[in-house]
Amino acid sequence: MNLSLKDYSTRSMNAIKETHFELPGQTGFYKGKVRDVYYVGDKLVVVASDRISAFDVVLPKAIPFKGQVLNQIASKMLALTTDIVPNWILSTPDPSVSIGIKCEPFKVEMVIRGYLAGHAAREYKAGRRAVCGVALPEGLKENDKLPTPIITPTTKADEGHDEDISRDDLLARGVVSEADYIQLEKYTQALFQRGTELAAKQGLILVDTKYEFGKVGDKIYLIDEIHTPDSSRYFYIDGYQARQDKGESQKQLSKEFVRQWLIENGFQGKDGQQIPEMTDTIVAGISDRYIELYEQVTGTAFIKPTEKNPEARILTNILSALK
Repeated sequence: MNLSLKDYSTRSMNAIKETHFELPGQTGFYKGKVRDVYYVGDKLVVVASDRISAFDVVLPKAIPFKGQVLNQIASKMLALTTDIVPNWILSTPDPSVSIGIKCEPFKVEMVIRGYLAGHAAREYKAGRRAVCGVALPEGLKENDKLPTPIITPTTKADEGHDEDISRDDLLARGVVSEADYIQLEKYTQALFQRGTELAAKQGLILVDTKYEFGKVGDKIYLIDEIHTPDSSRYFYIDGYQARQDKGESQKQLSKEFVRQWLIENGFQGKDGQQIPEMTDTIVAGISDRYIELYEQVTGTAFIKPTEKNPEARILTNILSALK
């Protein structure tokens, strides 16, 4: 499915860049890089906006349909993993909205990697043979499969950049207890195995991904999104080995293509760097890629909303769900 520039120009005016609702019983609001989070009693109402971030910086233009893609993939994937770990979702009353349980989040992202790609590949290319305290073997090429999946956690920063951290440092700092961390590792490995199996059914390789968890009392829940293009990287199975043998780039579905475009244009989120111009062609192309990933990952056609005022639709659906 391609989003023409004419279609993009029509829809971009209605892209969901931010919301400003006042919900019944609302006790708080948090604007994340991508999501607008409303606190209502013991529940969270989470609107997946069309904002896009890279290198922990929110880019200036919203991407039509992106929020819907993320929300719908996440809701499908969360539903397919409830036998592994309970999750925060209670309902998805709108294509761009999820309502769920308010948890106390662990301040760590559980990143798991099955292949040498992205950040890990950049570290390896720079000569480092360990990521987050996990040793990597010599002789790997970018995008090679690792001997076994490795967990490379990052701290969850309230502001600024998330940082790589080793298991030992996490425990030493008291970011998470050892008992909880052992359980998070087990959940992460099991979720990655399930994600790998689901991806393979669609002709894809789940390269790496991240999971976030929270707690209510003593119970751990899977929170946020899983197996989306913002949280995961996918390669196509077809032609993977041939491309590796020839030293070619892999055909992939993830947000990495956005990062690569930024890097090629001199931006990695560092002080003094300017975000390159996001032309209509660039934005339409990003939107196309998100829709492509949705259809590849879910095996279903993406249905574009037709409302001219998505915020009004979203608010109506939220209010109906909260009654």
